[in-house]
Amino acid sequence: MKIVGIIPARFASTRFPGKPLAMIGGKSMIERVYTQAKKSASLSDVIVATDHDGIAEDVERFGGKVCLTSPDHPSGTDRCAEVVEKLALTCDAVINIQGDEPFIDPTQIDLLCSCFNDPETELATLIKEIKDENILRNPNAPKVVVDHSGFAIYFSRQAIPFIRASDTDWLKQHTFYQHIGIYGYRPDVLRKITALPPSRLERAEALEQLRWLENGFRIKTAVTSYESIAIDTPADLERLLQENRFG
Repeated sequence: MKIVGIIPARFASTRFPGKPLAMIGGKSMIERVYTQAKKSASLSDVIVATDHDGIAEDVERFGGKVCLTSPDHPSGTDRCAEVVEKLALTCDAVINIQGDEPFIDPTQIDLLCSCFNDPETELATLIKEIKDENILRNPNAPKVVVDHSGFAIYFSRQAIPFIRASDTDWLKQHTFYQHIGIYGYRPDVLRKITALPPSRLERAEALEQLRWLENGFRIKTAVTSYESIAIDTPADLERLLQENRFG
């Protein structure tokens, strides 16, 4: 099976402009993400998709593959779709690897890739059991409910399902899952979902995967016990550097 990893790397981040070029222990963030992705045993190739010449130059500096894309894409999914079309990629699946997770575990990528061993898998993502009440109640940590076959039923910023019988200790009464934002797509499905207009549920929750569900696509999930460290703001990076969490 041929699976290609694509790392969307946008320069104009609202909360952290130029984030992919931020230095972490002598290496740029995008170099660290790329290096981790290359350790995956399941990926045939890894490509950085960026809208910025400076990021492209940095990728070329450390010997990575890069594709320049439009600056107008609303999401990393759309950026991945342009790379597939622009490079005429022929593969069985595409993995969208977040460009702000410099310590992503390669085994997580492999786990997501394994979802495509099932021919019924159109789209795939990872989920993680929630064991912290603060995460359960945090709207910035999307939750998901799945069916008996591991396909997503719904994603929400609310805690789902609602435990009607109790106002407290929900984690003792049900297994809740947090969505981990790494995606896999069949190439033909990727083309279809990026041609869809924003949906009602997507606009309500600000979660793009609801557009896919609302239009009848199925999202296979796999459970991971590991959650990568995402860097969203300069403060996140400063905290990381202070903790010396790099090598």
